Amino acid sequence: MSEANLTKLFIDNFTKSKIQNKLPKLFRIAEIESSRANKIGMEVGSLREKIIGGLLIHKFGEENVDTDIPTTEPEIDVKVNGKGVSIKTITGNGGVKAVWTVDAKSSRKFIKNYNPKCDIILVQVWWSKNKDSFFLIPIKVQKEIFNLLGRKKYLKMPKAGTNPRGVEFSKEAIKQMIEHEETLKISINWVKDDIKYDVYKRWVDRWND
Repeated sequence: MSEANLTKLFIDNFTKSKIQNKLPKLFRIAEIESSRANKIGMEVGSLREKIIGGLLIHKFGEENVDTDIPTTEPEIDVKVNGKGVSIKTITGNGGVKAVWTVDAKSSRKFIKNYNPKCDIILVQVWWSKNKDSFFLIPIKVQKEIFNLLGRKKYLKMPKAGTNPRGVEFSKEAIKQMIEHEETLKISINWVKDDIKYDVYKRWVDRWND
């Protein structure tokens, strides 16, 4: 089961320490790579997702992690031993997307048909703070909170007239899920190092090959 495998990220002290030490640096590089004029672009989310995907491959082996998920799959980002996993990353208390959609009609359809379908790895970025930040929210916990709150309180419909491009989990749903006793968590000290990183170097090197 994917949940049994994913728990190794949290109970293996070597892996846990590696996450605590490396994740702030790697997420900082993701911010630098996706920034223009000191403003971070939306693509930072995709880069963070790839960093977590890389962690899963590093831990469980390339043969056990499938990252080639069709874009038509709205929730699953990777599969570990054939079991789907959704990867979510946010900064602070920002909204956590349940799904990216293009319009209100798609959002309503998603909410109407939604049921939790896979484990979630959630990373909250808290620069200059030391907090619980790396979570595994099992599907069992999601279903419990979903049934407790109900569909309309679990998911947040985008405001009319806006273009948020997605349906979010409610703040209450996220709060209850990450505080649940069966949710696994790792605390991280989010030190924002002054990293010297040239976003063009690897491409220049390719041209120089």
